[in-house]
Amino acid sequence: GPWAGYKRAEYEERDADGGELESGEEEEEVTDEEAMVESGTVVKALPQAVAKRKEVEDQGGETTTFHGSEERDYQGRTYMHVPQDLDVDLKKEEGSIKNFVPKKLIHTWKGHTKPVVALRFFPSSGHVLLSASADSTVKLWDVYHQRELLRTFSGHTKALSDITFNTSGSQFLSASYDRMIKLWDTETGQCINRFTTGKTPHVVRFNPDPENAHEFLAGMSDKKIVQFDTRTRAIVQEYDHHLAAVNTLTFVDEARRFISTSDDKSLRAWDYHIPVPIKYVAEPYMYPLVRSYAHPNGKAVLFQSADNQIVVYAAGDKFRQNRKKVYKGHNNAGYAIDVVVSPDGQFVASGDSGGYVCVWDWKTCKMWHKIKVADGAVTSLAWQPQESSRMAASGLDGKISGPTQLRSTLFASAPVRRSAWRPSGEAAPVDTPDLAVAAPNAILPARAGGSDQLVAVWRGVVGGETGCEREGDYGIFFCRSGGGGVV
Repeated sequence: GPWAGYKRAEYEERDADGGELESGEEEEEVTDEEAMVESGTVVKALPQAVAKRKEVEDQGGETTTFHGSEERDYQGRTYMHVPQDLDVDLKKEEGSIKNFVPKKLIHTWKGHTKPVVALRFFPSSGHVLLSASADSTVKLWDVYHQRELLRTFSGHTKALSDITFNTSGSQFLSASYDRMIKLWDTETGQCINRFTTGKTPHVVRFNPDPENAHEFLAGMSDKKIVQFDTRTRAIVQEYDHHLAAVNTLTFVDEARRFISTSDDKSLRAWDYHIPVPIKYVAEPYMYPLVRSYAHPNGKAVLFQSADNQIVVYAAGDKFRQNRKKVYKGHNNAGYAIDVVVSPDGQFVASGDSGGYVCVWDWKTCKMWHKIKVADGAVTSLAWQPQESSRMAASGLDGKISGPTQLRSTLFASAPVRRSAWRPSGEAAPVDTPDLAVAAPNAILPARAGGSDQLVAVWRGVVGGETGCEREGDYGIFFCRSGGGGVV
């Protein structure tokens, strides 16, 4: 009954009174070398493991190597300078141009010897690309000009788990399975600071708020989210309500809040600096959410679910799932695959275990395109913030691929019944009303029936090929003939 004590308490009372145990009962013995907790006995780590952990915590000697053709140009500027000699403006506002679906592979970077685990374009401009690999190195690549390897950052002893730039791009964090988080100078390659809790960091994110730009969050393998100050190396706050390793961290609401997901199949929302969740989402049908990406409109966050689909949650006060937006058609089982959104918010892209990059329409959730970029799984994606249709993808083969799409476009808002070549070599649809022809590299929006009616063509270029991707689209299909011409 409620007046009875616990069994352990009965033992203590009998021992205090000098009494003896009843027949058939055995006294529980706990030695000094064992520590008892509520979940059971904790076994001490082996001396070799303790020595290895101490070695990792005290490690140093980070190195960097510059591989580029020249470290400074004739004006003394490094690769941090945003190039001005390109046919694209890299200083305009992100999302200010219309994006298109990437379809063509234009370059492959080779340098990593093991799988690439994360890709990050330089903030705002995207003129350089940062990659982290299981070969324990971080590499910086030139996206334009010679597209060469610029710098290698070495210092971790095990595979990398994540990387992230700060808002300005002057520094970045690298997290590794050696239980270390390191802060690097992007320009010089110097390791500025080291952070550790003795556990493995799975995800790191800088705070995008300028007032708290010196702080970052780290999702750890021991269920905790740790908030560090880069100036003092001190732990400012701990968020410890998850029941398994933390997978994703996403800042929302102008960095006043953030969302975390975990292997415990739950989603939790937090006020920054306050270690009590303001929202807890855990349903019986939920799978672990392994990757996340905030939509550019600031109203939604996309999550890669482990059941071969991408789900969307509102980033407002209620943090509800939007059940009308579910993206399917790819296979992600067994892998933590990135999900990204185009800068204008029009397209959603994800990798695939079969080596594909899959692209969906954000509004309709229909798949637009699948492009083969690797033989193994494609796990890392990054959308270039200033180009209309350029992204980087990588996976288990250690290669980084950059698909893109030509941008000459022709729009029609009614069915195209026939088409012909002009004597000048340009393609033009005929026998269709309400036609709007776009000049090369220009876009003229035309709508019919509430949806975009789009025809993509290459003007004056022999050998181009394209096709309509959505049901009900009006368009012209170009095919290469056996003699090398175009039909």
